[in-house]
Amino acid sequence: MPLASLLLPWRWLAVAGEGPVLVMILLLSFMPNSPRFLLSKSRDEEALQALIWLRADSEVHWEFEQIQDNVRRQSSRVSWAEAWEPRVYRPILITVLMRFLQQLTGITPILVYLQTIFDSTSVVLPSQQDAAIVGAVRLLSVLIAAVTMDLAGRKVLLYVSASIMFVANLTLGLYVQLVPRTLTPNSTVEIVTLGGTEQPPAAAFNYLTLIPLLATMLFIMGYAMGWGPITWLLMSEVLPLRARGVASGLCVLVSWLTAFVLTKYFLLAVNAFGLQVPFFFFSAICLLSLLFTGCCVPETRGRSLEQIEAFFHTRRMSFRP
Repeated sequence: MPLASLLLPWRWLAVAGEGPVLVMILLLSFMPNSPRFLLSKSRDEEALQALIWLRADSEVHWEFEQIQDNVRRQSSRVSWAEAWEPRVYRPILITVLMRFLQQLTGITPILVYLQTIFDSTSVVLPSQQDAAIVGAVRLLSVLIAAVTMDLAGRKVLLYVSASIMFVANLTLGLYVQLVPRTLTPNSTVEIVTLGGTEQPPAAAFNYLTLIPLLATMLFIMGYAMGWGPITWLLMSEVLPLRARGVASGLCVLVSWLTAFVLTKYFLLAVNAFGLQVPFFFFSAICLLSLLFTGCCVPETRGRSLEQIEAFFHTRRMSFRP
């Protein structure tokens, strides 16, 4: 789809977008309901068959009994008194803060104002290619994350993701701070044609304009391979079942409220302090995300939902082998 946007008009691009949707609908028709959902509806035999299908193994009775016990205990809603227990508030607090930090890395304002950022840093790139490049980079990065997530673990990808975003944001901030903007936004050649006057050779500076372009793509890659998808995944893994509906809504609310505020005030901050200041702020948040991952986020790779919930019954900050 990112490359198709360069070749197709927007109407045909919208039609082409129906293809993946139809494939998803077709594939979902072969998926069974989740064992937990079936058990909550007292359809025990169907739940057992669904678990056998999902695990591709008939020896799942021990896990099935664990899920049964968990569903029985979590059949009622969380009370206000229970909400203050570590097993409930800790996973909710972790996921809410992750969604908050995810947006504070700057992903939404950078994507929204991508062309403005390229104009301000004199990146010689036609505007119609922005979406294609961003989409291609995000797709490649998500594929990398999908392949490595269960091999390297969630925390490793979060570390790598935050480190890449830190380097990219810092590079953008330093570029804006240190490199004088001598080119007019986004095309020296167009200015020669329209103005009718010769411009001095700018080949050396054209190479410098690759720095913000590559740094922006590096930032998007870092986000898409870690802090982008993994925050959603951890919501489904660590939130307690009894509070999952409300807690998931709270996480999404915090995420998009933060995105709205950042997007609304990004240009105001740029006009008041300069473009480099938001990038330095985002890079500091990426460092904070590294510390938060190390101190608060548990590694959930290879753990069942029951094991993860049992972990939050204790006050330990990480699983022990």
